[in-house]
Amino acid sequence: MAAKLYQFLGSPFCAKVRKLLAFKGVEFEVVEVDYLERKELLLASGQLTVPAVTLDNGETIVDSARIAMRLEELYPEPTIFPAGWRGMHVALADYIDNHLEEKVYPLALADELAYYSKQGADRGALWRFIRERKFGKGFVDRTIADQSANWERFRNALAPFEEQLGNVPFLTGRIGLADFALYGQLFYLAFTGDLKIPAEMKNLRAFFGRVERISSIVEETGS
Repeated sequence: MAAKLYQFLGSPFCAKVRKLLAFKGVEFEVVEVDYLERKELLLASGQLTVPAVTLDNGETIVDSARIAMRLEELYPEPTIFPAGWRGMHVALADYIDNHLEEKVYPLALADELAYYSKQGADRGALWRFIRERKFGKGFVDRTIADQSANWERFRNALAPFEEQLGNVPFLTGRIGLADFALYGQLFYLAFTGDLKIPAEMKNLRAFFGRVERISSIVEETGS
């Protein structure tokens, strides 16, 4: 029996987990959770948030960081921690997941609003309600209207990653946990099928393509 990944398509954390599962060679089925009706997710995980993974042994794990660590325990090869770099990958992945996201997420709001609104007015309304309950009334429209500043913040925040990836194929040379986290955040700019990473950030675009193609076999890529 294959594992199951419960996801929302546009979630960077679900994108991260999809690639972790593929990298580990774990056969899995994607379950796209209805944004409004989450009964199947609730029954599987006891929670309403994604990602959640149910493994073939019946174990269910939620939260992309916990999923990554559990997969590493169960499937240690290929590893997500290149020799000598474990601590750095844990720290980098935490930064990317919890701080870098703030600079990337605003650019995805318009696409996410359109995506959920196309599924029905009720789903679009719930998506907006959840964000404005957290960030305040009018947050979605204000943020979408501020795209120029959003792009400036994105470019400034991603500049060090663009520079680093000009020297190596992955952040520390060989692929690791932080690379999957970075791929997930960049997926915000790709989930519509149109890659929106700026053309001048050619190293990040190449990096995204490199991880996008990855499977259970580490791609041998020169610097």
